[in-house]
Amino acid sequence: MSNITEVVNLVEDKLQKLLENYSFLKEENDLLYTKIAVLENQIAKEKQLFNDIEKEYQTLKIAKTIEGSKEDRRETKLKINALIREVDLCISQLSE
Repeated sequence: MSNITEVVNLVEDKLQKLLENYSFLKEENDLLYTKIAVLENQIAKEKQLFNDIEKEYQTLKIAKTIEGSKEDRRETKLKINALIREVDLCISQLSE
């Protein structure tokens, strides 16, 4: 009888340890999911900021080429031609 009681006590102790480990791991998992969500949100904000800065850079680059510095004349002409083609395409789409 004593042997059975010891085995039951041992099983209960192990079960208690397993439950404690489960609770700890569940809390840690929840914390990690929260951190992942925060980091994903931060990444999305950083990507948006990057895109905004990239658009601003492209705008400044266009403004600089249109400004007409001597070394960028060819690039300026190409950019103006590209803009004219875009405008023509928009006009043709609107007229359809």
